[in-house]
Amino acid sequence: MSVSVDLESISEATSGAIGAVVSTTILYPLDTCKAKYQAENEIAHGKRKYRNLSDVLWEAISTRQVLSLYQGVGTKNLQSFIAQFVYFYGYSYFKRLYLERTGSKSIGTKANLILAAAAGACTAIVTQPLDTVSLRMQTSAFGKSKGLWSTLSQGSWGETFDGLGISLLLTSNPAVQYTVFDQLKDRLLKRNQKIEKGLSPEVLSAFSAFVLGALSKSIATVLTYPAIRCKVMIQAADNDDNVDKQAKEKSGKTPSGVLRAIWKREGVPGFFKGLQAQILKTVLSSALLLMVKEKISATTWIFVLALSKYLLLKPGRLTSK
Repeated sequence: MSVSVDLESISEATSGAIGAVVSTTILYPLDTCKAKYQAENEIAHGKRKYRNLSDVLWEAISTRQVLSLYQGVGTKNLQSFIAQFVYFYGYSYFKRLYLERTGSKSIGTKANLILAAAAGACTAIVTQPLDTVSLRMQTSAFGKSKGLWSTLSQGSWGETFDGLGISLLLTSNPAVQYTVFDQLKDRLLKRNQKIEKGLSPEVLSAFSAFVLGALSKSIATVLTYPAIRCKVMIQAADNDDNVDKQAKEKSGKTPSGVLRAIWKREGVPGFFKGLQAQILKTVLSSALLLMVKEKISATTWIFVLALSKYLLLKPGRLTSK
């Protein structure tokens, strides 16, 4: 295996991870409002605590807990960085390995979906505990969120893997997203793909990356949203008034139990509650992530290439095959 293959994968992973941290930090208050709104399922006398997303924001303002909109941001950033690094490294590595093994010059849609799903599965398994903890911190009552280790210590270690099955199912989300993004990107750059070997990969403009990222994420989100809401209901904090404790106890936090509870209490619309908020947040997040990634990928590539040359010049270091 050549050194360049690994270096390109590391460059892709680093760029994606940095982009994830930037987008997560900027949009975190919106993400917190979205999570608390999605987690609510309890209906008392025909009324809900949150009629729309703005009600969550107003609660934070009226109770003077605006800063609580950032509760769990450190854990979320850690989870985002690791998740995106693992995903982009795996996705980039699998694509290059596929091209080497098959001798193909391009990857078809079907193969791209499979490779993206494989990378997503690896990511879900590695980051599931942090994903569960960060969501519990977000959906805790404002001002009552505990720290990372305190939240981890609640319940058994196995409970931190609540929703892993759905997380694995939701690997179809980034699979669809990045497949659509890559296909659109390839078509957009098709006219200017003659690059000399060894130079930095061609990148999109910031505006093009933003538009393609938004479009690809919108498609993926609509197709997978019922599973997304089910996952939030399973992972949400038990001590929050927004969470339907009785439904969760009866269902044992199983996907089928949560789905039945949503169907019984809210009907078909319940499976799509918060869809607009999800699209707004995830589209902006994905678009920002991919925009930052595309803009810094060339710089990251140069840095990694320079580092590799330095290591190769040192006795006893890496040697290319």
